[in-house]
Order: sequence, then C-alpha cells, then structure tokens
Amino acid sequence: MDTEAQPTERDRSSRPSDSEDTSEPGGPEERSRFALSRVTEWVPGGRITLTLLACLLFLLVLSTFVLRPFQIPSGSMEQGLRIGDRVLVNKLAYRFGAEPQRGDIVVFDGTGYFGHADYIKRVVGVGGDHVVCCDKEGRIQVNGRPVDESGFLYPGDSPSTVPFDVVVPAGTLFVLGDHRGDSSDSRDHLGSPGGGMVPVDEVIGRADWIVWPFGHATRLHRPDAYAHVPAAAGGAGAHG
Repeated sequence: MDTEAQPTERDRSSRPSDSEDTSEPGGPEERSRFALSRVTEWVPGGRITLTLLACLLFLLVLSTFVLRPFQIPSGSMEQGLRIGDRVLVNKLAYRFGAEPQRGDIVVFDGTGYFGHADYIKRVVGVGGDHVVCCDKEGRIQVNGRPVDESGFLYPGDSPSTVPFDVVVPAGTLFVLGDHRGDSSDSRDHLGSPGGGMVPVDEVIGRADWIVWPFGHATRLHRPDAYAHVPAAAGGAGAHG
C-alpha cells in the first residue's frame, strides 16, 4: 500500500506561481508608482517638496521662454502704466516671424543704447518709417500721416517739445513713452550710439497684460491711432 501523502487540490492552489514576483511591481503604471514612492522617501519633505520643485521648474520655464513679469519702474508710460504696476511680457510675440508694430508696448534691453537696464516704451516707428514732429497742429507724423495720440498720451502733454525728423533704419524701432514730459526715449538719444533707435533683436517681448494691482488689471491693446499709417517708401514699414 502506497502510504506517500498525495498533494490535494488545496495544496496545489496554495503554492506560489513560478511567474509570480512578490518583490517587484508588475505593470508600467505600478512600476511608476513604485519609483515615485522610492523618490518621495528619499527627498526630504516627500510629495510636498516634489510638488513645490515641479511648480518652480514650471514657472522657470514659463518665465524663460513664454511670459515674463515686469514691474513699471517710472512714470514714463503714464497714465496707462503706473509706477509699480506689474505687466506680463509675451516673449513669443515676435519669435515666429512676427515683427513689432506701431502702437505696440514693448520691453527691451537698453544696454548700449539707452542705459544698462530694461525699458518699456511704445513703438512709434518701425524700419523704413519717416517720423517727424511736429506738424502745424502739433501732431507726430509717420510716413506723412498725422497720428492722433489723444487716446493714450498723458493728459496735458504735447506729442513732443523736442522737434525731430528721422528715418528709422531697417531692423530697428523708434520708441516713445506715453508721458512725453517724463520719458527718456528715442528723442533723447538721437545723438547717442544707435541714434536713439532700438534694435528689434533687443526686444524682450510685448507687454500684453497688466496683472497687478488687481483693480488696475486689464489687457493692453494696440491703439487704432496707427491703423491708417501708410507703409514706408519701398514697403519697408509694417502697418500698425
């Protein structure tokens, strides 16, 4: 008589499968959770620290390539932009073939042209434009067309107390502050290196939003004042 114990069905089912791995996770999703768990155990603060680091990385990438906050340092762009206002600068506005247009508010690096700082001004003339101040009615003319700046010029300011007659070189901009009586701009640097013109390559981006203070938050639009300015002779200028 065979007295050797035979394995029952219950014994067989209770044996671990050869393919079962109790020490490592199975599918890709489980492996990802396992890896994240190991990382959070290693990083001081765990998931909270990782979340903060991810947010900081996102903000860094956003500020470097897409949007940059800029604080208004002076009254040169009043009354639209006041001292202490924070604006968001769209760094992609001119990165895919688009060029600054008349009426745009731009932030640029003034090193070697205006001073060792970043500046914010309004574009009045683009490459090829003939910009003159002033006509018999005291208005700035661009390519022979007078520009009505009353919609953004600081109340009580004249378009300029400094006469000028310039042709904007290709690849550069002629810029002015909206508060002409309190703005150091292209007019003040006509005799400086670059003739007061700002190279398009030095433009950081276009100011599109006021985001602080909340009570002053708004979208910054290109005014209609330049809409009917003709292109420069030879078609070098862009319409506003």
